[in-house]
Amino acid sequence: MYICGVINRRTYRVLEKNLDKQKVTLLIGARRVGKTALLRKLYQLHEDKALWLNAEDSVTENLLEERSVANYKRIIGDKTLLIIDEAHFIPDIARKAKLMIDTIQPLHIILTGSSAFELIQNAAPLTGRTITLHMHPLAQSEWQESENAIQTTENLPDRLIYGSYPELSSISDYREKVFYINELVNTYLLKDILIFEQIRNAQVMKDLLVLLAYQVGSEVSVNELGKQLGISKNTVERYLDLFEKAFILFPLQGYSNNLRKEVSKSKKYYFWDNGIRNALINDFSNVSTRNDIGALWEQYFIQERRKHKDYNLEIYQHYFWRTYDQQEIDLIEVENKAIKAFECKWKNAKARIPKAFEKAYPEAAFMVVDPSNYLQFISTP
Repeated sequence: MYICGVINRRTYRVLEKNLDKQKVTLLIGARRVGKTALLRKLYQLHEDKALWLNAEDSVTENLLEERSVANYKRIIGDKTLLIIDEAHFIPDIARKAKLMIDTIQPLHIILTGSSAFELIQNAAPLTGRTITLHMHPLAQSEWQESENAIQTTENLPDRLIYGSYPELSSISDYREKVFYINELVNTYLLKDILIFEQIRNAQVMKDLLVLLAYQVGSEVSVNELGKQLGISKNTVERYLDLFEKAFILFPLQGYSNNLRKEVSKSKKYYFWDNGIRNALINDFSNVSTRNDIGALWEQYFIQERRKHKDYNLEIYQHYFWRTYDQQEIDLIEVENKAIKAFECKWKNAKARIPKAFEKAYPEAAFMVVDPSNYLQFISTP
């Protein structure tokens, strides 16, 4: 099991479990979430049978350039585990990995990437040969093995404000935390988009992210965003798609069972990390003084619920629910046709299930989530 400081990363268990399979693992996730550190530990434990290649090094690119069985057998030799870090920098990496996995046995390949542009979009040649793992900033289910209930309660405000990037766990001074998160935003956040999509106007993209950061928990109008930024609707939609592929944010669409009064075409956008969102609006003030604590709590719970489901390898769909007369629920989860509804409340307040939802979905489970009970929905038993 990989330990980052004293934090067990759940992705490691899945990687270990699959090493004997004749497959290609795509390990994807935002920059700085710990992919390389995770794989270095894996490599150290299996060094006798593993080969490590850094795709950002031109030597690696030159080694793999000749797409032939003879070349790849010469490179891999008697190794049975090939790790290619930052694999999206290798041209045509999917076809090259396909040739290796189809002709060299036994072999397991792990390709890492900090964007979905190359590894996911162009992975068609690897159809049927891949295991895709999404690595996130630290999840509460990873923290739980290294802290007790009191520590979890004490650390919750920090996670709402500064987020959960792994390196923050070793930084105690709040000024250093703010510096680190701002460095992430200014140096890494848009890096892959600018590299792979060759977009020059980074400022407009960042301005769009700032607008979205202010609208967390609210439905987004693509037309209105375009007007505010002076760009077209199509450009806004393209940028939103790129932000998803760079693991900056994710959308929730309105849930509907074709009832006329349900909103189904709108979307809400949430950031994968609270610290990134707060850096974009330049607000790291305490939870006790914030007027957006409800949105912060809602975003935190939804992102943690998604991490929890991802790491448990569960198949699910997430939505929000609202009617045109303003009845709403923050999170709808559909799994094997079962529906769960979650309403997020920072304060321990009573909330009733909306009548329209109860009537339309009488079998759905309804839960109010607040700091007193949220752990049961995002922790591993």
